[in-house]
Amino acid sequence: MQSLPVVEAKARFSALLAAVEAGEEVVITRRGKVIARLVPERHRSAADVFRAIPCGDDMDLRAPDDRPPEPVPDWN
Repeated sequence: MQSLPVVEAKARFSALLAAVEAGEEVVITRRGKVIARLVPERHRSAADVFRAIPCGDDMDLRAPDDRPPEPVPDWN
């Protein structure tokens, strides 16, 4: 993990993004206090997001049946 002040982060922003892309976390400080963290993006699926929601037996989360597309009026 890199830690650097805002002034240095501004001067090396492209390099910092490359480091984050490679999986590294970067901490940006101002007067010795952490003000931001650059972290790699975690790719998540919808299932990952909804997995965290508690789901009781009374909740049905199955997908609805597909319906044919509805006609769209011709505006020309």
